[in-house]
Amino acid sequence: MKQSFFYGTVILIIAGGITKVFGFAHRIVLSRIIGAEGMGLYQMVVPLLYFLITVTTFGLPVAIAKQVAETEAANNPRLTRRFLLLALSVAGGISLFICVLLLLFSQWISGMLFADSRAHIVLLAAIPVIPISGISLVLRGYFQGKQNMIPTAVSQLVEQVVRMALVVVMTMSFLSAGIEYATAGAVASIIFGEAAGLVYILWQYRKGSKKAAAELLDKPLLMTVSASKKSLSQLIHVALPVTLSRVIGSIAYVLEPMIVPYALVIAGFTTSTATGLYGQFAGMAVPLVLFPTFLTYSLSVSLVPAVAEAAYQKNAPLVHRRIYQAMRITLVIGAPCTVLLTIFAEPLCVLLYGSEYREVGVLLKELAPFSVFLFFQAPLAAALQGLDYAQVVFRNTLISAIIKTVAMFFFTAHPAFGIHGAVIALNIGITLGTLLHFASLIKKIGFTVDLREFGKIAVAMLLMGYSGSYIAKHWFTDISIGQLLTASTFISTLLYVILLVAMRVLGKQDVRRIPWIGEQLAVFFPRR
Repeated sequence: MKQSFFYGTVILIIAGGITKVFGFAHRIVLSRIIGAEGMGLYQMVVPLLYFLITVTTFGLPVAIAKQVAETEAANNPRLTRRFLLLALSVAGGISLFICVLLLLFSQWISGMLFADSRAHIVLLAAIPVIPISGISLVLRGYFQGKQNMIPTAVSQLVEQVVRMALVVVMTMSFLSAGIEYATAGAVASIIFGEAAGLVYILWQYRKGSKKAAAELLDKPLLMTVSASKKSLSQLIHVALPVTLSRVIGSIAYVLEPMIVPYALVIAGFTTSTATGLYGQFAGMAVPLVLFPTFLTYSLSVSLVPAVAEAAYQKNAPLVHRRIYQAMRITLVIGAPCTVLLTIFAEPLCVLLYGSEYREVGVLLKELAPFSVFLFFQAPLAAALQGLDYAQVVFRNTLISAIIKTVAMFFFTAHPAFGIHGAVIALNIGITLGTLLHFASLIKKIGFTVDLREFGKIAVAMLLMGYSGSYIAKHWFTDISIGQLLTASTFISTLLYVILLVAMRVLGKQDVRRIPWIGEQLAVFFPRR
């Protein structure tokens, strides 16, 4: 069932929000059961696991979404199935190869990568996640290409619900055998969650086309790949730059915990202080900045097939309209997140981490104003990938990653900056990457934005920030931090929405597109 671009995006945003909340709850429950030691083992293995899943999928979810959108626009279901078979064959082959390597060399890999030998047990438990997740992500990409976001949204929710339901049982069952086995049980709950999501999305595929499902199971893997070399090259043309972009991001992420503490020691801090400062930056401040990005990530998932379809039809006005629509939604959603994180940075961090970590609020306050560029980055990259410029995304990502990494060392090593140098470098990397993507869109398709409308949103954003700050300082002085944040956030966000409606940025036709409740809400809004 094909949905409109806006409808599909809202479905993914809702599912992404629920998934994020479940993810936080999963971490809280897990940390209470296995403690800091178990969480340390968990954090050693899980980042490697997700990196291997990225390698396994080889950028295929994005590639299959783009190619399926084009074949659907051409009304060629046979070619659609061929692309799906190829993507599943490649993902299945790579995941099988990686799993065999992990099984054969898990002891050596654990000794090389992990400081604690007990992580070996956790790594073994994680291996089945790789092929299950790889196949599931490819199938989600297939449905995204058909512009049907419901299977992706529901499979994410199913995955999280099953994981949450089993994490306590799986962890407590093995706790008596040792903390490493309890942590392995926690990882096993990921396996069952991924498997449940995969079963649901396979059921959706079979329900949609029993004949196609039968062909999917009957056709031999190697025959499929060898008979479709042209289609395979088309997939790789998109998938390879996407994979390289993600690998570059992963490498920069791996280098960061090596560079920043070392630079802080050069700046004159002790090793333990440097480790603590990096923990405040990367473990406390940055996750808060990244939390709202699920909103624009959902938007980018919808944007790839929407832009690919319009580009294949050579409908330039529709390409421009969909990209502009994505940027407009990004700013409308991202602006209040940026404002709230900036003006309430310190009380938020005190509420979450305790008064002894007030300095984290200072770091968050320095990061938050630049988060608006971060929100734009994924949709702009998705637009370029949908237009078959994935290699441009890779180039821009490489440039920004190199400059960010170099700046992170030099600024952080300067005694005048210290850990604030890492904040400056991250802000430079985020801003540069986003501006490069935007410049590439201007160069490739002559993309433009309505500065007047964006200016109205900026005015609403500034007035929201001023009102929220004023309310917090003068209206609610004798209540708890939690109550202060709730009341100030609600009132300032309500003012922001009223301003958007008053300036005719948000109108009846926008609200009507919201799934399920849009028609009912639209009666309260004027036409813009």
